Parts: sequence; C-alpha cells; structure tokens
Amino acid sequence: MPAYGRIQVLIVDDSKTIRSLLVSALRQIGVGYIGQAADGAEALGKLRASPFNLIISDWVMEPMNGLQLLAEVRADVKLKHIPFIMLTAEVLPEKIAAARDQGASAYIAKPFNKLALIDRINKVMKDVV
Repeated sequence: MPAYGRIQVLIVDDSKTIRSLLVSALRQIGVGYIGQAADGAEALGKLRASPFNLIISDWVMEPMNGLQLLAEVRADVKLKHIPFIMLTAEVLPEKIAAARDQGASAYIAKPFNKLALIDRINKVMKDVV
C-alpha cells in the first residue's frame, strides 16, 4: 500500500456519520490531511482555497450535488486534474454512466466497504503518490 502521508483529501457528504466513517478509514491508511464539506458548494470553496489531491464525494446533497460538483471541478483548469471518487447510494447503471461521463475517477456504492474504498483510492492515486 502506498504511503499517503503527504496527500490531502476532501470528503464531501451531507451525512456527518458518513464523513466520520471516511475520516476513520483514511486515517487508518495514513492520509496526511483530511478536509470536510457538507455539500458541493462548500466543497468548491474549499477546493479553490486550498490544495487537495483527492476528492471523495456523495452524489445526493443540496444545494449543489456531487455530480454538479464533479462538473465544476472538471471545468476548472486548476482543479480538473484531481482524482474524484463518487461515493453514493445511486447504483442504477445510468447513474454510474452519468458519473463516468462527467469524469469521475471511480465509483463506490453505499454502504461502502473499507477495503473497497482503499482499493479505489489506491487505483486513482497510483500516479499521484
């Protein structure tokens, strides 16, 4: 497993419980900095203010959902390179396709398995760390 001590991850989810579970999993693999946002709009502000190496975002949030956040990230020349993992209960094939079409680096269905999360992080971060 790569060393993640120097990466900065932004977790975006309107559920405080899910954010806590993600923080715990990321700490277990040694992630250096973990930021949190409760929706896409808050996340976009944080992404534009501080450097992040990975975004893990829920889909269903208000006022800006994860797919809208993904579109904003991919349209921003300063952010578009950041790997983006969509973590959501949206499991219909057309939803997964929509996330991939918008540029999601990976997709994880809720409820998530910590090992699957770590596997996706390893895959999307292999060229970053």
